[in-house]
Amino acid sequence: MSASEPLILVADDEARMRKLVCDYLRREGYTTLEAADGRETIALFSSKPGIDLVILDVMMPDLDGWVVLRELKAKSAVPVIMLTAKSEEEDELFGFGLGADEYIRKPVSPRVLVARVAAVIKRSLPKPPEVDASLAHNLEGSGIAVDTSAHRILAKGQEIAATPLEFELLVLLATKAGTVLSRDRILDTVWGIGWAGDPRTVDTHIKNLRLKLGDAGAAIETVRGFGYRFAKAEGA
Repeated sequence: MSASEPLILVADDEARMRKLVCDYLRREGYTTLEAADGRETIALFSSKPGIDLVILDVMMPDLDGWVVLRELKAKSAVPVIMLTAKSEEEDELFGFGLGADEYIRKPVSPRVLVARVAAVIKRSLPKPPEVDASLAHNLEGSGIAVDTSAHRILAKGQEIAATPLEFELLVLLATKAGTVLSRDRILDTVWGIGWAGDPRTVDTHIKNLRLKLGDAGAAIETVRGFGYRFAKAEGA
């Protein structure tokens, strides 16, 4: 993360959309770069060090957003917000599976987009190591291990490629093992109070996290009509 104002690369083939997003970001103190297609996005990212976040449209000419996302994540841990008119859940899951940090559907209010940008950047800032004695105990028997200082998750001994948001989501659920957490509480804690989006995004992230955890994902239980709960270890 840059020491000065964050540098954001906005990639969209619609010039009007790029200008609108960049204008709002600059008003909030961000520095912006613009790319009009997939190849230009990759070239700019490679030639301009210090890019802190990429806002990436899915439907772009030449190389689409999925191809660009794969390329960026292969080179860097830079957070990426996907911006798209596609509304199918499978598309959203596909994006998160490739490492997207946020997925926003068009049309979107520029003010809401700026708020999402701030939340993603905040999540990406280095955090001091946290010691939570209950976390390791609550994970016992689940097949899951969490290293909070290194931000690593292991499922049945295999490290999984979790996004920062997925990591925070698992830590919250496991720390509160046995307690049912509502979507609103999860959103307030992980996404941040004031986040203005579809609460069902929690469902999508839970589904994707379970898929990555494999059999161990069964520890994250759905409590219909209420929310989600991490199964508490027997005897805990």
